[in-house]
Amino acid sequence: MEHSNFILFADCISVKGFNRSIICDTKNNTYHFIPNGLFDILENYNGNTIEKIKNAFENEYDEIIDEYFEFLITNKLIFFNSNPDLFPKISTDWNSPSAITNIIVDYDEVIHDFKKLMPQFEDLKCSHVQLRFYKNIGVNYIYDIVENLKKGKSRIVSIDFILPYYENFNLDEVNKILIDNSRIHSIIVFNSPYDKRYSALGNKMGYLMMVKRNVVNEKHCGIINDEYFYSNIKLFTESQHHNTCLNRKISIDKDGNIKNCPSMAESFGNIKDTTLEEGLNHPSFKKYWNITKDQIEVCKDCEFRHICTDCRAYIENPEDQYSKPLKCGYNPYTNVWEEWSTNPLKQKTIEFYGMENLIKKDA
Repeated sequence: MEHSNFILFADCISVKGFNRSIICDTKNNTYHFIPNGLFDILENYNGNTIEKIKNAFENEYDEIIDEYFEFLITNKLIFFNSNPDLFPKISTDWNSPSAITNIIVDYDEVIHDFKKLMPQFEDLKCSHVQLRFYKNIGVNYIYDIVENLKKGKSRIVSIDFILPYYENFNLDEVNKILIDNSRIHSIIVFNSPYDKRYSALGNKMGYLMMVKRNVVNEKHCGIINDEYFYSNIKLFTESQHHNTCLNRKISIDKDGNIKNCPSMAESFGNIKDTTLEEGLNHPSFKKYWNITKDQIEVCKDCEFRHICTDCRAYIENPEDQYSKPLKCGYNPYTNVWEEWSTNPLKQKTIEFYGMENLIKKDA
């Protein structure tokens, strides 16, 4: 192999951070940590022989280079071929035929009429919907919604439900809904007495997750941690050009206001008298869509930036739209995760957003 040309698999894409890099295996939805030195080799010598790399460094780092390539081979990140020009890099272009790809609808005291909203979802060619309930609505309401999707032959590909735990919660009943409705991506039940995830029997898509953490309102949104990393080509390519949290997204808050995100202050009308399309066409609606992680302070130096969602609703400096997400505790300069809510440098901003009581409840 020393004299053969090595080639990084096209769906394995390296991202350089301040102290270390990662290889995003977008086919297997995983990532691998690598030193920045290996990133530079992959960037500058992909398609060359290992022998040429060693010679370029005057054979001073042969042992390290051998360790690098043993790692790459073991993890099936590279292959060898005498004609590297036959294997071009994967395109990082991104586009969608939909005016809106994702919709979030919040429910509290007001119960929005999902059936009446569905035609608007179809007009926008929306594929994914998330419904978040802050008051108990019971399993029957979920059943009615998915039945309406069936009857309407909707283009919606997946739907997520986030709802509070309630007395007499019936796991079998929820699992049956998952089995019978392939469009359901997840049902997440918060304020549960335990943490556990269940995969729906006989259904490759849906799952039920029980979480102890309580969700009082939309201010609980925007947390950044490695549980929410997605190393897939769709997110990775979108991240090159757009904001992965707000691009092609629209929301309806608990009062019916049309927003980029229910957690954001700015409203573009109310569903009582404004259509989602009218809200979308407001001159200011798309102002966050093209803010990429490469433009955001601190994030631009983070090795995780292209597999991480972003948050523009809660940021460290509310006066700077390019500020780091407030609820991120990762430091790419030290590679250490810390609890964001106890960081003394964030306390003024936490007060600005009125999150003091929520954090105390979560602690």
